[in-house]
Amino acid sequence: MSSSKNTFLIILAFFSIYVIWGSTYLLNKIAVTELPPFMLASMRFVTAGILIFIIAKLMGKSLAITKRQFLNTVIAGFLFLTFGNGIVVWALKYVDSGFAALEISAQPLVVLILMRIFQGKKIKAMSLLGVILGVIGIYLLVSQNEVVSKEGSILGMIMIFVCMVSWAAGSLFVGKADLPSNYFVNTGYQMFAGGIMLIVFSLLFGETWSSPHIWSEKVQMSMGLLIVFGSIVAFTSFNFLLKRVSPEKVATSTYVNPIIALLLGWYFLNEVITTQSIIAAIVLLTGVYFINTKKKLVLFARFRNRI
Repeated sequence: MSSSKNTFLIILAFFSIYVIWGSTYLLNKIAVTELPPFMLASMRFVTAGILIFIIAKLMGKSLAITKRQFLNTVIAGFLFLTFGNGIVVWALKYVDSGFAALEISAQPLVVLILMRIFQGKKIKAMSLLGVILGVIGIYLLVSQNEVVSKEGSILGMIMIFVCMVSWAAGSLFVGKADLPSNYFVNTGYQMFAGGIMLIVFSLLFGETWSSPHIWSEKVQMSMGLLIVFGSIVAFTSFNFLLKRVSPEKVATSTYVNPIIALLLGWYFLNEVITTQSIIAAIVLLTGVYFINTKKKLVLFARFRNRI
């Protein structure tokens, strides 16, 4: 591959993980205003999983996996997608998309704490400072009257935090689990399994299913963008970048995604960006930076903190 072509692809890949992943909050927020959350998420991931399988076969990749690998992809699919993503989509019915993105940006903090609790990993001074700043940032974010006064907002915030714990657990799990070596095949199984379990969630909660042809045009477009770009293009770009540039550069998406989500929510949905939210974002993302300078935790967790 020529140097100029490689540079162009790297730029496109960064655009994908910056803007496309940052826009998934807006797209989910638009779609969940009309569609039941678990139906929405299940259709997205089952469809994306099937498309990934088709692409993998066209690339000549074998879809064969062992029973242990299949079980592990099911577990990862549940932690990342069924619970981790499905509940966040549900929470978007009650909280702004930009707010959700900022809260979720604290995920490396949760991973660090779980590593301390379950693996006995010591938290170094720089990372400890990051944890303290992260906690302060989250407090500033969730203590705003404009946020807590909205109906269902407190429950939504709590459930997003629970999802962050699920993502963090998934991050630690996949770090040691026996999974398919090909990331594309691995992703396909996780998405398909996670989507099937979301169908079960949808049925258990009695959601009313509908055909895409009766959805509004904006919801149809949002779902299409989530499937093709949010689930396939951006994740493929992420893995491409991991092979081409340093992990630190890839991890910068952690700081850019919430800003993109805030701006898109403000521009398209008239979501309010308060001064306290801006201060909270600066404090929180600074804390995440300090954590990531010592541990590349975000790289283990990236796949499903992308909604």
